[in-house]
Amino acid sequence: MDEAMSYPPIEPANFDLIVIGTGLPESILAAAASSSGKTVLHLDPNPYYGSHFASLHLHDFTEFLQTHSLPSAPETQPSSSGEFNVLPLTTSPVYSSIETSVFSPEILQQSNQFNLDLAGPRVLFCADKMIDLILKTEINHCMEFKSVDASFICEGEEGNLRNVPDSRSAIFKDKSLSFTEKNQLMRFFKLVQDHFGDGSDEESKKISEEDLKSPFVEFLSRKIGLSQKLKSIILYAISMAHYEQDNLEVCKDVLETKDGIDLLILYHKSGGRFPNAPGAMIYPLYGQGELLQAFCRRAAVKGSIHVLRMPVVGLLADKEVGNYKGVKLLSGQELFSHKLILDPSFILPSGFAPSYLYPEPDGGHDFGLLDEKVKVVRGICITKSSLKLDVANCLVFFPPRSLFAEQMTSVRVFQLSSNVAACPSGMFVVYLSTLCEDVGQGKKIVNEAMNALFSIPISGKPEENSTDSHGENTVLGLKPSLLWSTVYIQELTMGAFGCVSSTFMPDGNLQYNNLLDATTKLFHKMYPNEEFFPEATSSIEVAEDGAFEQLDS
Repeated sequence: MDEAMSYPPIEPANFDLIVIGTGLPESILAAAASSSGKTVLHLDPNPYYGSHFASLHLHDFTEFLQTHSLPSAPETQPSSSGEFNVLPLTTSPVYSSIETSVFSPEILQQSNQFNLDLAGPRVLFCADKMIDLILKTEINHCMEFKSVDASFICEGEEGNLRNVPDSRSAIFKDKSLSFTEKNQLMRFFKLVQDHFGDGSDEESKKISEEDLKSPFVEFLSRKIGLSQKLKSIILYAISMAHYEQDNLEVCKDVLETKDGIDLLILYHKSGGRFPNAPGAMIYPLYGQGELLQAFCRRAAVKGSIHVLRMPVVGLLADKEVGNYKGVKLLSGQELFSHKLILDPSFILPSGFAPSYLYPEPDGGHDFGLLDEKVKVVRGICITKSSLKLDVANCLVFFPPRSLFAEQMTSVRVFQLSSNVAACPSGMFVVYLSTLCEDVGQGKKIVNEAMNALFSIPISGKPEENSTDSHGENTVLGLKPSLLWSTVYIQELTMGAFGCVSSTFMPDGNLQYNNLLDATTKLFHKMYPNEEFFPEATSSIEVAEDGAFEQLDS
């Protein structure tokens, strides 16, 4: 009771919307609802923002994984509170098979100098929907970004990296491509640009509807005549297909030509969009968690109330019908709202009328998520030298079957340096991810990618040839030595909609388009007559300092 009494009361007690969890979807929805004039209360039991999209210090990161790898025990039992039933609210485990290795114990003493993304690897394309929303809501005034320096493709266990020729200038400079291959890529990129041209004289160069509906891999082979090497670059390093596309009979997600072309155009439009970001992709300083915090600031400016360290122990349901009415806090206070949004780790208690809580008829795919059997394998490595000499922040792609014959999914790798405040000076943080249905196979893929890129100490201590911050071992052809690593499984949960709605876990994509689409759809289902972020009438820069101080308290 003493702990409960330590929580200050929240006033007022009635809201249009209560949001529990400060992940990216929840933060966008809170900001969108408050922008539409709704009264919003945004709660999080954690002492920091982000939930499953957070950027955390090393110690907090490992603690978060462990905490959310076990189901939570209810803080309260089903009970009656006046005219309402109190239904316990618990969480389900969304992380599993966590394996952490510490090869340099000294790194733990620098825990607070790391900002590790729970949802990494993740980038922002300069021309994607999320950037458009950032500019529309003006939260870019609260953030800083760095350009991703380069992209590489890695084939084979040797870990040799070669540039991804993602533009005409890159094709021209690429010495690993033959003259014939350069011509093939040039003609293909011109065809893609002509397809989206606005001139009537380009009609003859449009890609036919029949071709647009065909598998992209067949289009690249049959229509364009690209070699296997060039197809691999386009399919997995530019269009970023998850699954092997060559065997269409067993491919779990066949990439159509239209989708592949759309991704190529996004890549093309992203390059050079901003003067200070020459590449196609950018990354926020201090981690992806800055993005959701910026949306929380936007919501606060519009009147939303944000409270951290505030556990919710139960939901209030009408005794007669079972309709949702509000929430009960650990302090014992009861708060009421018309609608409720929960982060994906919460288990919805039984007792609600079915008509008030239902998933999408197609199992949630309307929210842009993959098959619920699919999981994401994520890995993080910390080293003292770059994967590539003189490259600070870069992407690396392992196409399917590039590591071993049974590898059916691609691996995405994202290296970050201290210039984005991801780690202490002289160190690098490297994220890896792939999709899987079989946990053992998924972890094998990520571990093989780590073996291809890094020297992994056997004795538990850094090897004598461990690289230093200047990357001399990269010059000598030696792999960077690991200082710390972790590999874990993350669930992919579906969103649900009703008076009580739940959001979704981070997906396996590098960019946010699918998650933003799903969030937008959820908002329109909640508020069908409201615009998703009306055009701003005043700049976020004029917000009072108090609103920002409240978020940091």
